[in-house]
Amino acid sequence: MKIKPGTILFYLTVIAAISSCTSKIISTNYYTQNQKELMHIETIYKYLYDQKPFAIAFTSNNLQIVSVELKTDSLTYIYEFNTKDARLKDSLQKFGYDAEKITWLINTMQSIKCTWLNSYDYYVNNKEQRLIFISIKPKVIRRPFSPPKYYMLAYFDEPQHFDENGLLLDGSNTKRLRRFNYLLFKRITDKICYTVSEKFR
Repeated sequence: MKIKPGTILFYLTVIAAISSCTSKIISTNYYTQNQKELMHIETIYKYLYDQKPFAIAFTSNNLQIVSVELKTDSLTYIYEFNTKDARLKDSLQKFGYDAEKITWLINTMQSIKCTWLNSYDYYVNNKEQRLIFISIKPKVIRRPFSPPKYYMLAYFDEPQHFDENGLLLDGSNTKRLRRFNYLLFKRITDKICYTVSEKFR
C-alpha cells in the first residue's frame, strides 16, 4: 500500500501538535502544583547567588547524588555528594557559602523533583539581565526507544513579551523570537516560561 506524501505530512503535523500540547500541560501542571515551593527556591537562590555564585544539579535518577558548582574569584569547583553526606555541608562552609540555606534548597528541589538550578546572564539593549533556570523531572510515560525529555522553567525578573502563540519575543517592538541555548520558550505567566530539551541542561 502506497502512502501519499500529503498523508505523511498531515500525521507528522498532528503528532507535533499533540507533543506541543502535552509539553504545555506537563509544564503548566507542574508549575501550578509546586508554585509555592518553586517561588521559595527562586527567591532564596537569587539571594544566595548574589552573595556568592553557585549552581546545583542532581546527577542520579533517584535524586540522591547532587553536583554542586562552587565559584571563587579565579576558579570554579565542582563537587559531587550523596545528599546525606556530611561532607556536603562541610565543603559549602569551607568555600564561604550559607550551608544551611543551600542544604534547604537541595532538599526542597529533591522533594518536588527539580533536577537543576542555575543562573543565566543575557543582555537587552546593552543592559545585563539575569534569569533563573529550573529543570524539572515530571512523571511521564515515555515511548520505547524515544529520547528522554527535560522540562525547563525560566524565571525572569521583569514581565516579558510574547507573540500570539505565546512564544517569547526579543522585545516589545519586534516579532523576532528570543532563544536561550538555541531553545524557544513559551509563556506560563508574564515572568515565567517553559521549554523542552533533549539535553539535561
